[in-house]
Amino acid sequence: MSESPVAESQQARASVKKLIGAPRAPLTAGTHPWSAGTVGFMLAMHVGAVAALLPFNWSWPAVAVLAVLYWATVIGVTLGYHRMVAHRSFKGPRWLERLMMVMGTLSVQSGPIEWVGLHRHHHRFSDQPNDHHDAARGLWWSHSEWMLHKIPAVAEVERYAGDLLADPFYCWLERWFLLLQVPLAFALYWLGEALAVPGGGWALVLWGVPLRMVIVYHVTWLVNSATHAFGYRNFDCPDLSTNCWWVAILAFGEGWHNNHHAFPQSARHGLRWFEFDITWQHIRFLRRIGLIHHLRIARFPAR
Repeated sequence: MSESPVAESQQARASVKKLIGAPRAPLTAGTHPWSAGTVGFMLAMHVGAVAALLPFNWSWPAVAVLAVLYWATVIGVTLGYHRMVAHRSFKGPRWLERLMMVMGTLSVQSGPIEWVGLHRHHHRFSDQPNDHHDAARGLWWSHSEWMLHKIPAVAEVERYAGDLLADPFYCWLERWFLLLQVPLAFALYWLGEALAVPGGGWALVLWGVPLRMVIVYHVTWLVNSATHAFGYRNFDCPDLSTNCWWVAILAFGEGWHNNHHAFPQSARHGLRWFEFDITWQHIRFLRRIGLIHHLRIARFPAR
């Protein structure tokens, strides 16, 4: 007699937990070679971010540019890349989805197809040995080292993001995502010169491009690292996901990561009254004005 679905589910969860706790084989140059292009790009962006913070580049317009572009970029990732597209947590008009995709693409976390494909792959193998930012390998690996190497999971992107590959607009963004920074940089340079800010146009370019990108990078990476190491758990998911309040603030609600792993398709990540979810507030507003519909929403069970 075959086992019941409940027994099979429990057995599967036990197998996954065993994988999570298993020793990790050392990474080798053969399996995970360094990506020279990624390492060089990240080094250049961090140098640019440091240059932005030099005293002669500081001004209130620079702070305002950083704040506005940080909001646009993070919302593009959390609301657009993540909840709207990767998990299809709600539906909206095509123009809104494409606007969110452009905003998310400003993060330069590869194009939307690779981002969505790798994210779906992460959920399938969360904290298992073939998870590309496997938290069981430590904070540094899950935070950023994983992306400085060739990523084997990229070979699975077509399997996990085939729905996006069928859309020419997504394919265009995938190809040209990096070049979108060029018109943005020109606009910031013109604005800086027009306002005669300290440091001139280049100051706003530094604050609006490398500094913004580096801050968004580390905030996003904290979801991969800190929310698999620090915080509390509402649900016994077969992974290491946690709810971390300070990551939730920085990442506009993405820090309620254990909730998200328990209910990946939920448009709302902060499920308890004190789990404030900034992205969810944006979604509520868009629903209130009639721009989105068919929301999937999980609720914290009554105790």
